Amino acid sequence: MREIVLDTETTGFDPLTGHRVVEIGCIELFNHMATGNEFHTYLNPERDMPAEAEKVHGLSITFLSDKPLFVAIAEDMLAFIGDSPIIAHNASFDMNFINAELTRIGRQTLPSDRAIDTVTLARRKFPGAQASLDALCRRFQIDTSARGKHGALLDAKLLSQVYLELIGGRQPGLALAASETIDVGHSAGDRSVRPARTHAPTAEELAAHGSFVGALKNPIWLRVSGT
Repeated sequence: MREIVLDTETTGFDPLTGHRVVEIGCIELFNHMATGNEFHTYLNPERDMPAEAEKVHGLSITFLSDKPLFVAIAEDMLAFIGDSPIIAHNASFDMNFINAELTRIGRQTLPSDRAIDTVTLARRKFPGAQASLDALCRRFQIDTSARGKHGALLDAKLLSQVYLELIGGRQPGLALAASETIDVGHSAGDRSVRPARTHAPTAEELAAHGSFVGALKNPIWLRVSGT
């Protein structure tokens, strides 16, 4: 089963008021294991960067000014996502922004029912507890030391680990499912057949057994039914 863990960074909270995507990070999972395949890009939002947003992700307009427009990366992004389920934290936020960008360039939007929201999963599993990405990383003891500020690719990597914990935790057997081949060194046809071992009793063993049985008083196999 292939899944895509997705995260975005933006200029604000609402694409309907003109806010844009400035970073997209995607991680590929296969049978719930990260494959190492990633999609990551920064984007020129074609507008200013509010100070509040820059404090969150540290992306300035100066840095983003020479980055590609969304229309230039849309095809590669869609090809990477394919028809796989999308895992996102507060999924409606990311899906609304991605779909607003797709609508802006005249492309078909991604169905919202393809998204699996890890906030919803966390609230079902831990009712009343904090469901932020940071809080879940603390709960599952996932290392966040590299997370000075929010970043789409880094947060997608953290979220992929959180997601695995939310759906049941890591299982060693999953590594076998992700491996392409398993070298066992030989097949059943390569094994040599050993001759059957002799198990017949010796004359001494038969004599000893007869003496032991003869010493038994009223053995059950000699009883007459009803006596």
